[in-house]
Order: sequence, then structure tokens, then C-alpha cells
Amino acid sequence: MSSEPYTYVTLSMSRDSTPHLGISFHTPELRVRSGLLRSDVRPYLSLSSSEADVHVSTTAAGPVTDADLDTARDIFNAAARYLAECERLHAEQSATPKDAHNPAA
Repeated sequence: MSSEPYTYVTLSMSRDSTPHLGISFHTPELRVRSGLLRSDVRPYLSLSSSEADVHVSTTAAGPVTDADLDTARDIFNAAARYLAECERLHAEQSATPKDAHNPAA
């Protein structure tokens, strides 16, 4: 796997099964947005890079349901855990001299 930034998109389609789309963002170009679609009066969450876009909105683009609230809470909680891990690792990396793990440096 490359250590360079990238966005990886795959589509798997097999006979007699549901297609599966996989998107992995590993890029500083990632943009995250949220808002309200005025035309349909529904919330959205968007993750985008120059190679791919992912948009999340309410079930069947209709009124907000209990399931939509559960999904939004799951996204929020997962994002909070992601932030906490990024902050922890960043603090650990900042405390370690840059060449400490590279004996050739």
C-alpha cells in the first residue's frame, strides 16, 4: 500500500448479489461538508476529494425518521472517536523526535 495520499474507489458486482461500492479517502484534499438541501428540506453530509464524492442524507429522501436520527448519532459518535484517536496519535508523534524511529537518519 502506498504511503502517498490517494483516494481508492472500487465497485464489485457479482451475478445474483447486490453491488458493493468501496471508497477510501487518504488525502489532504478531503472536504467535509454538511447542510440542508433547501429543495427537499433535508439534511446532508458530504465527504469529497478530487476523485470521489460520498453524500449521506435521510432515508428515501423523505421526512426525518427515528432510523435517520440513529444513523446521524452513529456518524457523530464515530467522528468523535476518529477525532480522539487523531488527537492522541498527533500528540504522541509530536512528543517523539522525528528521527527516533529511523535509524538510517
